[in-house]
Order: sequence, then C-alpha cells, then structure tokens
Amino acid sequence: MMTQITKRNANKFLKDEYDDLVKNHLEWNIRILESGSKPHSIVNGKEVIMMCSNNYLNLSNHPRLIKGAIEAAKKYGAGSGSVRGIAGTLKIHTEVEKRLAKFKRTESSLIYQTGFAANSGLIPQLVGEGDIVISDELNHGSIIDGVRLTKADRAIFKHRDMGDLERVLKDSDKKYRRILIITDGVFSMDGDIAPMDKIVKLANEFGAMTYVDDAHGEGVIGEDGRGIGAHFHIEGKIDVEMGTFSKAFGVVGGLIAGSQDLVNFAYNKSRTWLLSGSHPPAVSGAQLAAIDVLETEPEHVKRLWDNTKYFKKELNSLGFNTGASETPITPVIVGDPGKAKELSNRLYDEGVFALPIVFPMVARDKARIRTMMNAGLTPKDLDFALDKFEKLGKQLSII
Repeated sequence: MMTQITKRNANKFLKDEYDDLVKNHLEWNIRILESGSKPHSIVNGKEVIMMCSNNYLNLSNHPRLIKGAIEAAKKYGAGSGSVRGIAGTLKIHTEVEKRLAKFKRTESSLIYQTGFAANSGLIPQLVGEGDIVISDELNHGSIIDGVRLTKADRAIFKHRDMGDLERVLKDSDKKYRRILIITDGVFSMDGDIAPMDKIVKLANEFGAMTYVDDAHGEGVIGEDGRGIGAHFHIEGKIDVEMGTFSKAFGVVGGLIAGSQDLVNFAYNKSRTWLLSGSHPPAVSGAQLAAIDVLETEPEHVKRLWDNTKYFKKELNSLGFNTGASETPITPVIVGDPGKAKELSNRLYDEGVFALPIVFPMVARDKARIRTMMNAGLTPKDLDFALDKFEKLGKQLSII
C-alpha cells in the first residue's frame, strides 16, 4: 500500500502570517500621497493635515531644494553610472560631504544610500569576534539588524540609564578587545533624547567607542539643527555620528560624520556603501541645497519648535498621555492597538493624517498615535488638529 505524500505549499505561510497580523490589528496599510509631502496633503484622494511625516522642517518642497535637484540633474544627468568605489563618485557627492562635515563641525563625513544602509553596513565592520556591543534597550530596528550582523557579543543597558550602562561597562572592561556603545540620539517612538554627553564621558573612562543614530535629531536639535553633538556641545567628541537626509533635510540618504580615519575605514570596509549604486545627481543637489537652507534660514527650526511646544502643551492639557517626549515626536499613547487604529481612522475621516504605531515597533500595551510636528503647520492647523483629537479622544474614552 502506497503512502500518499502531501506536497509542501512553499508560499502558504505568506498569507497565513499576514492574515494573523490583520486579525490582531498589527498590519500596515499603505496610504498613497497624491501630492508632495506638505502640511496639507492629498492622501488616498482626501485632503488632510499631515501629522505623521518626517519632513520636520517642511523642506521637501522648498524652492531651493527643487532648484538644486534640477540644476544637478541638468549638469550630471539622471544617474551616477556606478557604485561610489568604482566610477560613481561625482564631484557633487564630494561637495556634499565637505559641506556636511563643516555643518556638523567634524573632520569628515560620508554619504550612504540610506540611513539603514549606514547602520547595517558600518556596525558589523566596527566590531567582531572578541568585541562587545552595548546597546540601549529601545534602539531602532536598523541598529538591531546591524548588531545582529556582527560576530561580537552583545549587551543591553536600560533605556537612558547611565548607572546601568556603567555596570555593563565595568563587567565588560577586561573581557573584550573593543567596546562599542550604540544609542539612538532621539528615540523615534517616544521622542526622548539620549544623554549623549554622559555616554561620551563614560565611554572615555572605559576606552569605548561611541556610535549615535541621530536620524531624528539631524536638522531638529542643537544650534541651527546641527544635531545631538551641538545639542550637548560635544561636537567632534562622538566617534560616529550617523544620520539621514530623509527626515528634517527633506531629501534622502544616510550619513556618518566623525574623523577622517573613520571615513577612510568606512568607505574601504562597509559593503553597503561599496556595493550600492551612488545617489542620482538630483538627490545630491537637493542635499547640498538643504544644508544651505539650514545655514541661512534659521526660521524653519524656530517654527518647528514653536509648533512643537504649543501642540505638546495643549495635548497634555486635554489629558492625553504623551509619555517622555521632549522633541517634535509626540506620541499619543492609547494602549490597545485596536483602539489606536480606530482613533487613526477617525482622525483621517475628520481631515487629520496621523498613523498608529503598534507592536512590534512598540510594546504590545503601548500602541499609540505618533504625531510628528512640521514647521509649515500654522496655528490654525494645530488648533484644528487639537479639536479633532479632543473630540475623538472623548468618544473613544481615551481622555
């Protein structure tokens, strides 16, 4: 008697796992912008106030950035033709890096294709077998993935807890060749800031290297938006400042800033940089213009912070829980993921676009609407959004 063999369905898990996400209110639903990323945008055919983009300074549609992109495309063409290490380094790429290093007040800088590429490509080269990475427990997923690619040991310290970091450093001091401390600068889910001055001080005591992912700090914190180094007046003292042009700068592209030794090391060792096509000239032209704008138009950073302080104060006065936020990232913590999604959907219906953040990006019981402030929003826009939050917060028994 022959035994019937059940043929394996190689792709069944794709639908099964997605259906499970939907059942538990954990799936992402893609929204389509039919306009540029602006304070008033068209999303899925509806005009809404944009409150969930990373376009903090409203630079994505700034005339100087658009002009910079067009002029670079006219001069250099639509593409770069190669990876940076072979024939894809255009003069404009190096111009951006020189200007960025000056802006960051560091010796040198290097532009990556994305911030994720910087973390996943550089972290595994900085440490290996016989080393240890010490990471804040709430670090971004791109840091976590970069650390997973290393052969180093790993340790976690409690969120922003310098006593716990010191404990881990003491325990690691005599055991490892290299110690790398990694933290977000501005934590993307809660909007709080790493005590980078204290981290650098501890690192110096133990001979450890410091690496900060300042993606949400670039263009936002510090003098004229120069980032976490300027915020704590420790420019040039952080070993690796990693960031991105895709948020406050309004363009796209990862970056690292630090010593010339760091940059020489990175472009020789980091495979995401070496093996990825370089940015189209238009991207570099817009990056260069974005730095120009930050250096010459300080009103954008000022408006961002004026809006942030007002909106955060009013949300708190209404009774919403905004957690430990101290930046333009202001979470409205709801708890239940289903209720967070319901609040987001109703806000959209009322003309406010603000998305829910649920597990695994935050703890299962910490689902929230993550609002992201924009320098282009007017007081009228903010009051409109606050009115909708109050109305729906009461309807859903959040406040």
